[in-house]
Amino acid sequence: MATEFKEIGPGVEVHGRKASLNQKPQQEGLKLKRQVNLISGITLIIGTMIGSGIFISPKGVLLGCGSIGLTLLVWTGCGLIALGGSISYVELGTMINMSGAEYAYILKGIGELPAFLFAWTSIIIIKPSTASAIAMAFAEYTTQPFFPGCSPPPSIMKLLAAFCIATIAFINCYSVKWATKLQDIFTVAKLIAVFGLIIIGFVELGRGRVQNFQSSWEGTETNAAVVALAFYQGLWAYDGWNNLNFAIEELKQPQRNLPRAALIGIPLVTVIYITVNVTYFTVLTRQEILESAAVASSVADRIIGQVPWLVPMFVAFSTFGACNGSSFGAARLNFVAARRGHLPKVLSMIQRDRLTPMPAIIFQAFISIILLIPNDFNSLINYFSFSAWLFYGTTFVSLIVLRRRMPDADRPFKVFIIIPMIMVGIACYLVIAPIVQAPVEALIASIFIIAGIPVYYAFIRGYFKPKVLVEYSGTDGLTTLASLSLERLAYLIQLYRVILIK
Repeated sequence: MATEFKEIGPGVEVHGRKASLNQKPQQEGLKLKRQVNLISGITLIIGTMIGSGIFISPKGVLLGCGSIGLTLLVWTGCGLIALGGSISYVELGTMINMSGAEYAYILKGIGELPAFLFAWTSIIIIKPSTASAIAMAFAEYTTQPFFPGCSPPPSIMKLLAAFCIATIAFINCYSVKWATKLQDIFTVAKLIAVFGLIIIGFVELGRGRVQNFQSSWEGTETNAAVVALAFYQGLWAYDGWNNLNFAIEELKQPQRNLPRAALIGIPLVTVIYITVNVTYFTVLTRQEILESAAVASSVADRIIGQVPWLVPMFVAFSTFGACNGSSFGAARLNFVAARRGHLPKVLSMIQRDRLTPMPAIIFQAFISIILLIPNDFNSLINYFSFSAWLFYGTTFVSLIVLRRRMPDADRPFKVFIIIPMIMVGIACYLVIAPIVQAPVEALIASIFIIAGIPVYYAFIRGYFKPKVLVEYSGTDGLTTLASLSLERLAYLIQLYRVILIK
């Protein structure tokens, strides 16, 4: 084994006692260091949730709702859903001391196959395509001031998006502290932007500009399937409420800081989203919002005049921070799934000096950059929006199952059982209702998830595994070769640091 990288493989630990999950004993090795404090935990949640959506296209929710009144209710409902999901995850996160969020909780509550299907879907498509989409938004708004009146060339945007992903991967490989400090800085920047919009709204309301709210319920959509798609648009903006659960093993005092971070971060984002939408409806008419390509830019142009670089700058800050937060959590999922044996062993290693899951971070960045190649990768997110809530629902079911299976387990934070039950019902609605409106997307996502079942039995359980894969997949030789390559990368990072200091 190469000296720069060590395996790490503790089993799932339930708070207060060890739970084997039928896992073979493993030798204790290096552990990820707990370097994420409460402030960084809050900024990881807020910084991942507030991305480009609230600045660019809240019109998706308005389009699905039809009226201002229902739109504000949906944004509020999305916040309550995110909060209900988050506090359910807090119970699981303080009980099960394992990173990986849904993967860890489904593994413990329901079993190996559903956990693998979540990892299969998330690692290959959902997490990388999300990072790619956010990076493309960063590239689009970074280059926008240099191409007034026209769209930047796709090749330039993709190169800049790849640079964004690679830069974030480098920072996360080098230091967890660097990654969290970066998240803190960009979260502050985006909060300045949203509070600026909120101030504009309050000032305009104080001037008596309330005419757009006089017929708030006119045109309200009554089709439940269409409203469910509006919830998808809103929940996309709230995505990231579970991000801190992916890094439980690196959070300081998780039994105390995980509940605090969730109960501070998510209500704050909910209030921000609602008040920012009030600003939009105060300054712009319903039709102007639907026709705007970037609602925040339209508000800024209307109130403070033509400042072509202002909104793109803040959107670039916001998307870079969101991409960093999303990549931070996704790499931990890769790491934990590999530690369990659901991905190649090399991805479960950490760099000895930096104590970062460098192989998992590089793997995540590589797939994200690959998904920049097609022009329609954003459609992947639409295809798998319903599958995300399928696995959220499965996680809430896991909480209920664990309540019955392990009633005496130590739970530092315990939610009323009615909350995960309600969340299961909401998840079912968000999975089933949009199928009527978008059956093709649901079918494609379902086929991909089901395709993971033969992959699991062939390559994970090994029932049909070809001899060549049995002999070479995950062997010490392959692991050592990968470790040596990563050791060279670690050396280059250290050399770069020396150059910067000099």
